[in-house]
Amino acid sequence: MKANGLTQPLETQVVDRMSVQIYANRDQMGAAAAAAVGHQLRQLLLDSERQVRIVFAAAPSQNELYEGLAREQGIDWSRVCAFHMDEYIGLPEEAPQRFGRYLTERLFSQIHPGRVELLNGLGDVEQECRRYGELLLSAPIDLICLGIGENGHIAFNDPPVADFNDPVPVKVAKLDEACRRQQVNDGCFARLDDVPEQALTLTVPALMAGKKLFAIVPGASKRQALKAALHDPISTACPATILRTHPGITMFTDREAFDL
Repeated sequence: MKANGLTQPLETQVVDRMSVQIYANRDQMGAAAAAAVGHQLRQLLLDSERQVRIVFAAAPSQNELYEGLAREQGIDWSRVCAFHMDEYIGLPEEAPQRFGRYLTERLFSQIHPGRVELLNGLGDVEQECRRYGELLLSAPIDLICLGIGENGHIAFNDPPVADFNDPVPVKVAKLDEACRRQQVNDGCFARLDDVPEQALTLTVPALMAGKKLFAIVPGASKRQALKAALHDPISTACPATILRTHPGITMFTDREAFDL
């Protein structure tokens, strides 16, 4: 069923403070998420004096969202400052798995934001955490587009290292095996040994500080993590549970992930 040219969700639920929209498939989910993000951007950009600051996740689960965003009309991307939420430590500049490269190829080269701030996983990582944290804190973050990992992580805040009260906006995180194995399952790396063991990541408080959050969670591989995120007690055992407390979050998912 369509309204205003957009496919409507099969079902919409509210879990705590989170609106959850379930679509028949990934394409419909991605189109709906892109329309929602595009609408929010256009509304914010009505103020001709402001720059919009947005954080993007880099993962195959976001592909349909970014394809849709590249087609959205009426957005002055020159007034958008784009950040991303994590980056592997130690991967060379030319590595195809670098998240900054993924976003540049999949999204930034299509929409051409006025400003792009990429995390650098090479060099002095503690200094990079401070540099990027200062950029994030220099003004409010308007929008965040994120996913949920198979282990329930948000960004690279895996259960062993997630801290809902982290004192810094960016930190070095040790990746747990479930997180690293997902990178192999997603086809990003051939073997577990190839996946870096550390990454730079925005912390949970930095993500929760975004004014509007859009969570995009498709596919059967996310079913258990999504169930936990929506129904388990709010704790770092499943970091994504904290999303239910955000006052401005909408989740987009599909039938395979939600298991209608």
